[in-house]
Amino acid sequence: MRDVATAPSPSPVVKVRDGRVFATSRDVAEVFGKNHRHVLDAIDNLLKTDPEMGPPTFRQTPYLEPQNGQTYRSFEMDRDGFTLLAMGFTGADALKWKRRYIAAFNAMEDQIRQEQATPVNLNDPAQLRALLLAYSEKHEALEKRVSELLPSEEALERIARADGSLCITDAAKALQMRPKDLFDWLRQNGWIYRRHGAAHDLGFHSKTSTGLLEHKVTTVLRADGSEKVTEQVRVTAKGLTKLAQLIRPPTRLI
Repeated sequence: MRDVATAPSPSPVVKVRDGRVFATSRDVAEVFGKNHRHVLDAIDNLLKTDPEMGPPTFRQTPYLEPQNGQTYRSFEMDRDGFTLLAMGFTGADALKWKRRYIAAFNAMEDQIRQEQATPVNLNDPAQLRALLLAYSEKHEALEKRVSELLPSEEALERIARADGSLCITDAAKALQMRPKDLFDWLRQNGWIYRRHGAAHDLGFHSKTSTGLLEHKVTTVLRADGSEKVTEQVRVTAKGLTKLAQLIRPPTRLI
């Protein structure tokens, strides 16, 4: 995995990881001269408008501030995410920076295409040594990662085979997270949503149909003897396993 910046700040900065080109909300805020909190608010509003718009358009990636050791919210966004976000930016220099950001995305994507299209001459000892070294390093890193995760994966497999489901609050406790953080993560990453005026969350069909979430209908007896039917979205054992894999290590979002 590598992060490559196209140009130093304050010029537009885009990065590439595993062939995916993205910009960060922190860099965008700096280049456009905006408060990062205001950029986060703009992204939150976009996600509220279209709850199913999540990764890779906007991917929440908490940022660790080295000066105080605190973890803060931030986002990575692809070209589409940046374009949607930048639509709301106005001002004398906004158009200039929009054009430069788009040019940066183009340049990085062209660079990736050229790297992928460059043939390797297996008769060239230098190219062959570089290719074998790269594969060897990746193989060693993968073996190390597998050995580190094996005990955890075995535990997750036991969870996945368990029966029953958990409410989101209990699922957060199992993941060693604050319930609020898990609710926020599920909404921002396309797991749950809430209809306008509704009092409870619902799971997206893509998550309920694959057995990650389920809806449980219960009947509550009121004090006056009447009954009230309520519906609750719950995390299945399979869903808890998936969340433990996606949200690792647990993060505290501020």
